[in-house]
This record gives sequence, C-alpha cells and structure tokens, in this order.
Amino acid sequence: MRTVLRRPDFRLLFAAMVASMAAESILLLALAVWVKDLTGSDSMAGATVFAVIAPMAFAPLVGWVVDRYRRRPFFIAANLVAAVLLGPLLTVRDRSDVWVIYLVAALYGLSSITVTAVLNGLIRNLVPADLLADANGALQTVRQGLRLVGPLAGAAIYAAVGGWLLASVAMGGFLAAAAVVALLRADEDGPPAPERHWAAGVGAGLRHLARQAALRRALVGYGLGSLVMGFSESLIFAYVDLGLHRDAAFVGVLVMVQGVGGLIGGLLSAAVVRRLGELGALAAGVTFFGPAMVALAYPRLWLGVVALLLAGVSLPLTMVGLHTLVQRRTPPGLLGRVTAASKALISGPQAVSIGTGALLVGVFDYRLLFVLVGAITTAAGLYLWRGRGLTPPGAGPARVPGPRRPLDDEMLATTHRRRTR
Repeated sequence: MRTVLRRPDFRLLFAAMVASMAAESILLLALAVWVKDLTGSDSMAGATVFAVIAPMAFAPLVGWVVDRYRRRPFFIAANLVAAVLLGPLLTVRDRSDVWVIYLVAALYGLSSITVTAVLNGLIRNLVPADLLADANGALQTVRQGLRLVGPLAGAAIYAAVGGWLLASVAMGGFLAAAAVVALLRADEDGPPAPERHWAAGVGAGLRHLARQAALRRALVGYGLGSLVMGFSESLIFAYVDLGLHRDAAFVGVLVMVQGVGGLIGGLLSAAVVRRLGELGALAAGVTFFGPAMVALAYPRLWLGVVALLLAGVSLPLTMVGLHTLVQRRTPPGLLGRVTAASKALISGPQAVSIGTGALLVGVFDYRLLFVLVGAITTAAGLYLWRGRGLTPPGAGPARVPGPRRPLDDEMLATTHRRRTR
C-alpha cells in the first residue's frame, strides 16, 4: 500500500476519493433519519435506502455512457453533478417536502453508480497492473474507516443544526473531489468508437462477464452469497434484543466493532490478493462471513465481538478481490460497463435479501436464520475457492481476450494446475 501511495498521481486521486467517500458516508444514514424526523414513520425512513438502491436497474446503461468518454473529465463532471443534485435538500422544510429527499436519494444513487464505474477505469489508467490490488486496498481501508465515523457524524450534524448543513457539507466533499482530480494529469486514450447498435453496446458488459470464466465464477459465487448476506441487517437487531437482551442502540456498538474488522481487512487485502489471487481473496472474504454468522446464532457477547470482527474483515477482501479482477480482466473500453453490470449483479440480490430478511425475522427464529446465512455463504465461498486456479497468484494481468476467445481463463487455470503438480 505504501508503494502505490508514493505515486503522486494516485495520491491526488486518493485525496479526491477521501473527500467523496466522506460526503457519501455522512449522507446515507442521515437522509433516513431526516425522513423519520419529518414523518415519524419507520417504513418511510427505510424507503430512503430503497430509493438509493433502485437506480441499480439502470447500471448497464450508466456503464455504456461512462465508456463513451475519457475517465478524468468524466470523474470531475460526475462529482460536480453529485454536488448539484444535493441542492434541492436545502429547500426541505416539512413533511410535504419528503418527496424531495426521495428524489435526491434516487438521483444520488444513480450518481454513485456512475462514480464507481468511472473510478475503476481511472485507477486502471493511473496504476500499473501489479499495484492495482494495493490501490483498491487503500481505498477500501479509507471506506471502512469512514463507516466507523461517517454515519454518526452525519446524524449528529443533522440533529445539532439541521439538514441544510448536512447537505452543504456533503456538497463540499463532492466539489473538493472534483477540484483535486482537476489537478491530475492523466494520459488517456480516446474512447473507442461507439457500437453500431446502442443496445449491443449497453449489453456488452454483461456479455463480457458471461464469457470470462474467472469473472463468471466471481459473479455467480458472490451473487449467491449476496442473496442471504443482507439478512444480517435485520437479524442483528433480533440478536441484540432477544439474544443479548440489550437496547437497540447497542447495535451501534457492534457496527463499530465490525468497522474495526473492516479496517483490518482493508489493510490486509492487497497482501491476500498477492498470496491467493483475486478469486482466492474473494473466496476468503465470502467464506469468512459464513462462520461469523453461525457464531451469532449463539448469543454470547465475546463470541459476537469475534464474529463481527471476522464479518468486518470479509467485506474489503471481497471488494478488493472483485474490483482487481474486473480491472485486470476487462479491456479499457469496456471497463465502465463491466463495473456497472457487476455492481448491479451483486447489489441487486443484496437489496432483495435485506427486505426478505426483514420479513423472515418476524416468522422464524433469528438463530435458525443466522445458521442458514452461514451455510449458504460458506458454500458460496467454497465454490469460489475451487475456481481460484483461474486467477493464480503472481500470474499478473491476463491478456484480455476478444469476443472470440472466451476460453483463455480455463486455459490459464489448466496451465496453473499442471505447474503445481
């Protein structure tokens, strides 16, 4: 990680992303708190999260747009637009203005997909292939650190002063990110010529994910795990209430413990990718989540702390493994579409699982559901682990095949197995 942070170009991008991620981290919880304050309704507050996630349906189209422009100017424009989109929050006064918060949340969700898609391409352009895991690990470490303080800071700003200051601070973060990247000098090739049929261009990211064996296995395995990972968002409240017999506010303490695990995972993630390969790191992250959930079926505080530390470690491992794999196995002209499509294929099932978990926890014993989550995520992790030969450690970036060479990943795995016999 130190090596990549010595690069002046990446340091600028890193500083920009710290500002952008800080703005993001203070917004998400605070918007829901704002709606709760205006309406008194838990369901309307929860709908704020859905509004942020809903634009994921447009991810392939967003990726297609991103791939039609140079990364650096697009990143600047995306952050400027994100700042402008928050402006209507300054007009919110009472319950009748809640629709404004929902609209801003949805537009912000769309903006977040855009920034993620363009960021992967910008990192790929700035950082050598052997440092991609370090770059992704550095950003994930910051993201996990901000998860510890950002949501609480956002809620505190709203409670102390009001939504206008919350919106202003977040707008400042996005504007700062745009200003810092404007100082960056990046040599970029022009965008590829657009496809003759726009529909074919929009679907190119999904086709690439299906053709590349390593990417295909990553999305199938992680997607399977995502179908139940979201259950934990609701189960943790039952764990605290019925298991530990504590107030709901104690969930915040456990979230902080998980955040500490996230920091540890972020710091270790690049080394794990180098040691195990991208699929190996992804497998480790998904698998770690399994025993952590099973441990939460036994309500003991010390065991819960260990379990949540392990669950925290798992998240950055999965993110760094997946992002590095996408960057190394995707042509530059497709990277926006592939990033957006992979985000949709992971976040979509996860969003559904959050809602499903909220329903199931009212019907079944939370301990049984924790065991179910643990069993499915462990199975998903083992499926990913069996395919780790597709991304052998130390192999460097694979040559990205054209559309007529979909079997290069399998050939690479076969070669790796022969060498290790």
